[in-house]
Amino acid sequence: MKQLFFGLCLTLLCHASMASAAFFQVSDIRIEGLQRVSAGTVFSALPINVGDQVDQASIREASRSIFGTGFFADVVIAQENEVLVIVLTERPAISEINLEGNKAIQSEQLLEALTDNGLSEGQIFRQSILEGMAQELQRQYVSQGRYGAVVTTHVEQLPRNRVVVNIDIDEGSVAKIRHINIIGNKSFSKKGLLEEFEQNETGFWSWFTSDDKYSREKLTGDIETLETWYLDRGYLAFEITNTQVSVSANKESVYITITLDEGEIYTISDIDLSGELKLSEPVIRSMIFMRKGMRFSQALMTSSSELITRRLGNEGYTFAKVEGYPELNKEENTAKVTFVLIPGMRAYVRRIEFRGNTKTQDDVLRREMRQMEGSSANNSLIDLSKVRLERLGYFKGVEVETIPVPNVNDQIDVIYTVEEQPSGSVGASIGYAQGYGMVLGANLSENNFLGTGKKVTVAVNRSTYQDSLNLSYSEPYFTVDGVNVGYSIFSRETDYNKINISSYSTNSKGANVNWGYPLSEVERIGFGFGYENLDIQSGNYASSVIRNFIAENGNNFDVYNLNLSWSKSTLNRGIFATRGASQRLALNLALPGSDMEYYKATYQGQYLRGLTRSLTLKLRADFGLGKSYGDTTQLPFFKNFYGGGFGSVRGFERNSLGPLDIPCTTESDSDSCSALSNYRPDPIGGNVQIEFGAEIIFPMPFIKDNRSMQSAFFLDVGNIFNTQCVNEGENNCFKPSVGELRYSVGIGATWLSAMGPLTFSFAKPLNTSEYDEPEMFQFSLGNQF
Repeated sequence: MKQLFFGLCLTLLCHASMASAAFFQVSDIRIEGLQRVSAGTVFSALPINVGDQVDQASIREASRSIFGTGFFADVVIAQENEVLVIVLTERPAISEINLEGNKAIQSEQLLEALTDNGLSEGQIFRQSILEGMAQELQRQYVSQGRYGAVVTTHVEQLPRNRVVVNIDIDEGSVAKIRHINIIGNKSFSKKGLLEEFEQNETGFWSWFTSDDKYSREKLTGDIETLETWYLDRGYLAFEITNTQVSVSANKESVYITITLDEGEIYTISDIDLSGELKLSEPVIRSMIFMRKGMRFSQALMTSSSELITRRLGNEGYTFAKVEGYPELNKEENTAKVTFVLIPGMRAYVRRIEFRGNTKTQDDVLRREMRQMEGSSANNSLIDLSKVRLERLGYFKGVEVETIPVPNVNDQIDVIYTVEEQPSGSVGASIGYAQGYGMVLGANLSENNFLGTGKKVTVAVNRSTYQDSLNLSYSEPYFTVDGVNVGYSIFSRETDYNKINISSYSTNSKGANVNWGYPLSEVERIGFGFGYENLDIQSGNYASSVIRNFIAENGNNFDVYNLNLSWSKSTLNRGIFATRGASQRLALNLALPGSDMEYYKATYQGQYLRGLTRSLTLKLRADFGLGKSYGDTTQLPFFKNFYGGGFGSVRGFERNSLGPLDIPCTTESDSDSCSALSNYRPDPIGGNVQIEFGAEIIFPMPFIKDNRSMQSAFFLDVGNIFNTQCVNEGENNCFKPSVGELRYSVGIGATWLSAMGPLTFSFAKPLNTSEYDEPEMFQFSLGNQF
């Protein structure tokens, strides 16, 4: 009994001794092993403070907390008397990250993704994050169809606890789609369905279009397209039951199987309206494209919802929501469509802001606004303001966003974000234009002078055929309601013989003033007056037309001009438009009492519409007619129209189309004619211009940003005619005739480079006469002609 009592006491004494050793009061905390991490970082993570009583549990919690910072590879906590000693081993810092082998994914994107996940130069290295990123990168390549891609990582140790992270990537090649099998399609053929897919089986053009390269993301989009295809044709019960993607053993071929259930075709049994009708029911129903008894179409239902939403937006209900819901009757294969209208609160515009206009002043943008601050928000006016900014030609792109004002349910801010592009040139210029030769000059030509929206040109240019001085100024908002005014003074000496025109030169100087008045948002009229003093000198081999004109009318003229114009434009952009139309009708009249009396009327029109998301059809037409009146015997030859080359019929030498003349007639100058027996006839132009054109505008392959470039396949048609051939020696002179039109087809492109517009074309004339001068390749650089 005594032995049992003694043993129990000894046990209790041992437990008390151990408890005393496990608990102690911290009098100080000492941290050892820090190199880059600050002590403050450790103390902020440490749940123990001086004066606290600690035990084994609190020490374990402190160790976990310090480990949780991610900065340390090892943490040891010990007791030295009443001092808590924390010994830390820091993780190495990343000195450098090297990427090798990546092409499909840019290095900048990879480094940005690594940084977002905590791996960048200067940060603490964590192996787990590196391994996770390698696996994620592998998945990214697989989603692109690169099943053979291999991502390996290697960490190289450096002195002073630093590492170099090397990521080696073997991207492999994108697996190609060898076969797509669609099971369950009864109403539509596989070929017809696959025509809607972005991806397709390997075909003849796949090497160029790359449409046979598999991508998981694109397959998802194609499946959605397939669903839309059926829903737009009334198959409301349509369902994709299974999608299977098989990869060949060599990981280079993909086989896709899509199983579907078409279901039955549903017709519309009734159309109902629900919700809060802020517009009258007849008005709303007039915007619904669906009718009772029609086959159901999801596209028509969506279009109707969008149209009603836009109309509500025009009434100030900017946050309106309109959704169509079909209610199926599977027994009768009918659907009742209910449009639910949730207009929300009427919104007012608190503020209109502009972003991205580092050069253009805010007031230049603000004067294009049709949506006003403080007024009810109107989506059509907001969009119209965006279009007007795009038509200025100062910006590559314009985006608009409506943002609700915080803590207010009936106000919005409208934010226009613009991306500026060059709108002129300043300083010395150099260029070359085929047909015009080298162009040298000093100039300031700016459509957006100092960001004010004013157009200013001060130019001194010298080229192969012309020396010129031009000073001009244009104010687009001379008045607040959009009346514009422009002034110009010019002096030009031109030798036309050097640009494939008959042998003569002119020396002219003068001035013009013009006004323009807006009739509507897209329509303007203009008028102006001008004075020109013109001196003509015939060359040694001047044509008989020139000689006869000078003999009858003299060679020095004072001309007073009246200019009238009408224009209308709905183009979506000022430069490189892709949608809309424009027309311009102009009359230039030499007023009675001038030394020459004539008139010239011109018409220019173009029409653009989208064929697909990336293809645009452009049609153009250019017509001109000129005649003399009064004492002037004929339209002055130097006012004739000329054709061929850029802006006309490409594939023919510049100015080569239309009537030609010979330098002399054997009866009047037999010696000179004998010497010039091999001389090629000179173009002298005509008083009628007829030209047409059709283009398919397409994005330039391999170029991400096509806003400063435009490429197109084209068909050009046209010629220059004369209603009265004044000399029997003229060649190629015809009255307007369809049979004498010239045709060419080809491909061309224009790039707004830093040096100026670079334009080229490669064209094949389809019909030529013995007098035409074909020129298949044409280009110009540095100046826009």
